[in-house]
Amino acid sequence: MRNDTIGKTILVAVLLCVVCSVLVSTAAVRLKSLQTENKEAFTRTNILKAAGLLEEGKSIDELFSNIEVKYVDLETGEFYNDLEPGTFDPRKAVKDPSFSQTIPKDQDLANIKVRSKIAEIYLVKDNGKLQTIILPVHGKGLWSTMYAFLALDANGNTVTGFSFYDHAETPGLGGEIENPDWLESWQGKKIYDDEWNLAIDVLKGNVDASKPEAKHQVDGLAGATLTTVGVRNLMKYWLGDSGFKNFLANIRKEGAVNG
Repeated sequence: MRNDTIGKTILVAVLLCVVCSVLVSTAAVRLKSLQTENKEAFTRTNILKAAGLLEEGKSIDELFSNIEVKYVDLETGEFYNDLEPGTFDPRKAVKDPSFSQTIPKDQDLANIKVRSKIAEIYLVKDNGKLQTIILPVHGKGLWSTMYAFLALDANGNTVTGFSFYDHAETPGLGGEIENPDWLESWQGKKIYDDEWNLAIDVLKGNVDASKPEAKHQVDGLAGATLTTVGVRNLMKYWLGDSGFKNFLANIRKEGAVNG
């Protein structure tokens, strides 16, 4: 029988497809756990980076041991205790009607359209005493949705760190949201005024340090107006009434951090 018949050609093609499918499926299954571990390590690294806790020579797990993972009901600002750490994916939650809600257009400052009702937050403690609160924030920039972790002091008002870890803004312009010098300029800035009204702002230009409102202001990014506006808006959304403002108010109450 000839080896170049149509039947044999089709048989070889089918067998090749089957073998390739099996190999790809096997690799996907075996690599899934590794991918999950890498994703968790990436997230933890950026949380530690925002908190200023990265130390050379120490493992991520060791450094993360003083950080407590908690969940917050964004509507009430209270801790949500029906989830186990590691079982919640905020990006998947926005696609689940039971965990998400559509944001009214007039309230959607961050231009994200839908948000999860529950947020995963992180508390850094020392001998049981709260030191730092780390919040996940995100919002639309010029080209992309920008994801970051924002670190605040135990009173929930002073910025102690900021780290953008996922975006597609223009390198050298909007991409400067990753610039260490710009991120460092956030440290010490006050989110709220003395009456706990939202006051944080990102300017189009530079901050005038001689003015009293400078403690609430950060320099804008040169040549990246829309990215700057995006950062300003995501801060105003996530630290306002629709975001973490109620939670931060609750956490200032005695005993709130104990859940």
